[in-house]
Amino acid sequence: MRYCAFLRGVNVKGTNMKMAEVCRVFEDAGMKEVSSVLASGNIVFSSDQKPDALKKILEDAMSGHFSYEAFLFVKSQEEVQTCLDNNPFEKDGDLHSYIFVGNSGIEETLMQEFENTSKANREAAKIVDHTFYWQVPKGNTLESSFGKILGRKNLKDQFTSRNINTFEKILKKF
Repeated sequence: MRYCAFLRGVNVKGTNMKMAEVCRVFEDAGMKEVSSVLASGNIVFSSDQKPDALKKILEDAMSGHFSYEAFLFVKSQEEVQTCLDNNPFEKDGDLHSYIFVGNSGIEETLMQEFENTSKANREAAKIVDHTFYWQVPKGNTLESSFGKILGRKNLKDQFTSRNINTFEKILKKF
């Protein structure tokens, strides 16, 4: 099976790592056909293991090698394609669209948090097939009320997000 591991918190806030080194960690953990997409921690690979087992194996390998508490989420090629296909937002050059990957049920927590924040003009969120999608005006991602919530420590092991363009690049790498 082909998978993508979405690493949380890579190359932000002092957690710096080279993707070539990350790929070596994945290979040393038994993954095949390993490659990275961008420097934000998207690793495409092959394995016969199931996603739950892969999550534990790879988090342990990353934590041990880089001496930090690693969090990652594993999606199959089909799941990545479905997330992209289900994007409820139209492309708009003035807006960023994000897909959230995480633990089961996190989409409901994120929607509740989103609904309790003040919103920028044209900012929106939707859940489609247990996946949380967020659209925000360019330049407002980190400054928005919801964007600030996303960095809370109590959520750090629950999800990560990527913009639509990153998902498109990951699919090309499969």
